[in-house]
This record gives sequence, structure tokens and C-alpha cells, in this order.
Amino acid sequence: MSENKKPTIHQKHIVASSRLFTVEQLDLEFANGAKRQYERLLRRGDGAVLIVPMMDDDTVLLVREYCGGTGRYELGLPKGKVESGEEILHAANREIMEEVGYQAAQLNILKVMSLAPQYMQHQTHIVLAQQLTPRWEPGDEPEELEVIPWSLTQLDVLLVRDDFTEARSIAALYLARDYLSNS
Repeated sequence: MSENKKPTIHQKHIVASSRLFTVEQLDLEFANGAKRQYERLLRRGDGAVLIVPMMDDDTVLLVREYCGGTGRYELGLPKGKVESGEEILHAANREIMEEVGYQAAQLNILKVMSLAPQYMQHQTHIVLAQQLTPRWEPGDEPEELEVIPWSLTQLDVLLVRDDFTEARSIAALYLARDYLSNS
């Protein structure tokens, strides 16, 4: 097997499209001669941000919002798409103003994560937001989100809740906790 040799893409074409998703089929040939068809969700826009807004070194602000995928209300971190041409940190600050009613004086990208790299091009920028001050801006949420302060020292309690299931939020809280403990 050739190390790091990408497969040859013989053909690409769109097989489905909706308001939110575009599915592209790739006709691939691998270095060993194997041929496969892969399908992937194409990225739209400049990705997304998921923000860990910290009121202090231990208190994170979570939001409870309705999630169409699970059909129920879930706890998670504020998040949203990066608008076309928007800087990542600006998008993060905009989203926390819209979703939790605070702006951050200090923002740090902790990691860029993929969701399912086998099937999606989508990337989420995990951003730590600190030195928060109140500032609310109108957003696109259909209803006001409930903001819930949570102690990072109680992360184990949060993880066993049935309404806290999003993998990106779980990973982001661990990244933030480790970053803050090493600062």
C-alpha cells in the first residue's frame, strides 16, 4: 500500500440537494486498483463555531434548545454558522451575544473539529470565550434559549444527563477544562 497516496477521483457529481444539504458522489480509484463510489455532504459556507463561554474559570454557560434531529430539548454550548467572509472569532462573539447575552473580551480557538470526516466536509471551530460582559443581540433562534450556568467541576454529573448528548459540546468542555487548568 502506498503511504499517504490519495485515491484518484475519476468523477464527481451531485446526487441530491436540499435547502440545507448537498450530496456529492465521488468515483474513486485507490492505489491498489480498487474502485469505489463514496458519497459525502458538501460544506456550505465557512463552517461553524461552537463556543465555550466562561463566566469565570469554573462556570460555563450552557443553552437549552429544541433540536430537530432528536426531536427534544437538549443542553449544549452556543453554536452557529460562520457567515460568508466573517472572521471565526467575530462569528463566535456574535453567536454568544445572540444566544447567551454576553460578549467576550478574550477569545481563543481551541481546536478545529470535524463531525464525520468519512461523510462530511463540515468543520467546527471550538472557541473559548472569557472576560464576558452583558450584551444581547437579536439572532435567528425561533424562541428564547434558556441559559444554564454549569460548573466544570461537575462535568461528570453533566455527562450522565439524558439531555446532554452532543459530542462536540462534550469534547469542547474537556478541551476547555484542560486548557484552563494549564493556564
